[in-house]
Amino acid sequence: MYVVPNYPVAVVLCFITMLCWGSWANTQKLAGARWRFELFYWDYVLGVLLMALVFAFTLGSMGTEGRSFWADLQQAEGRWIGSAMLGGAVFNLANILLVAAIAIAGMSVAFPVGIGLALLLGVLVNYFKPGAERANPILLFLGVALVLAAILLDAVAYRRLPQQKQAGMKGIVLSVLCGVLMGFFYRFVADAIASWLRDPQTGQLVLPMGKPVLEAGKLSPYTAVVFFSLGIFLSNFLINTAIMVRPFVGDPVPLGAYFQGSALDHLWGILGGMIWQVGMTLSMIAADKATFAISYGLGQGATMVAAFWGVFIWREFRQAPPGTGRLLALMFGGYIIGLVLIIAARLVV
Repeated sequence: MYVVPNYPVAVVLCFITMLCWGSWANTQKLAGARWRFELFYWDYVLGVLLMALVFAFTLGSMGTEGRSFWADLQQAEGRWIGSAMLGGAVFNLANILLVAAIAIAGMSVAFPVGIGLALLLGVLVNYFKPGAERANPILLFLGVALVLAAILLDAVAYRRLPQQKQAGMKGIVLSVLCGVLMGFFYRFVADAIASWLRDPQTGQLVLPMGKPVLEAGKLSPYTAVVFFSLGIFLSNFLINTAIMVRPFVGDPVPLGAYFQGSALDHLWGILGGMIWQVGMTLSMIAADKATFAISYGLGQGATMVAAFWGVFIWREFRQAPPGTGRLLALMFGGYIIGLVLIIAARLVV
């Protein structure tokens, strides 16, 4: 399998992750005028799974380090496969709430509130769990406070929109529910990923024949992402079907409506899923050199990428009253500074 060679390459991959995670939702916006988000989401999860398989049979099967995808499948233990798939199911429920929130409130609201809250929960859960890596508490909690303030400012700006009076607070509520679930899915996938074997006494890598070895039973990042994606795909038959029958907004969506879409309608969904999966896979393989903390932290910059698309390209606040621009500027500033402080807290101990 391909292994990231050094830290600078890992950082570049993390920035690509940030762009992918912050931009995939544009495909929903492009399809949304004529295609309900529930129908878009079937193609989205298909794109996620297809791209995971592409990575598994290419980068996950080349090179001499680690294990190839097929070799990894043959030695994988069921409990770790189940853990990765459970992470996919939890993520799927969170993500479909995010997509619903985008359809109702727009990218510039759903991402800062939903993914921002997921970032907060992820930071706090990892900080207080036993054996967690050390972090500077002053920088960490100051960063958390700024991100929380940015989320509140975004919610205040959203309430100033005229169309919000029709939809109520449903977009905000869905974003909050998304954030709560999104903050907890990752641990199931991370638990399933194999580490490089180290000597228990010295902590040095075990290097038979001069190459590091992955621990047995667990999964390589590529294999873990495949089963994570399979969990998303299979759980979608339950989750998305239920939402089509009892939608958050509008009339129920007939199951047969999916087959009435144009090729372009389906293409946007598949493309959106593939873009998101590029970010996910690059984030997982970059973590080997950048650490999961930095890889995750840089990836969460996607929130500001998505907010940029929503505010400046899709102009989701164009009907907002005067003074809303100042709230959005403070939201951008608070979130970016908070994110930098959270990342720095893991580095400056």
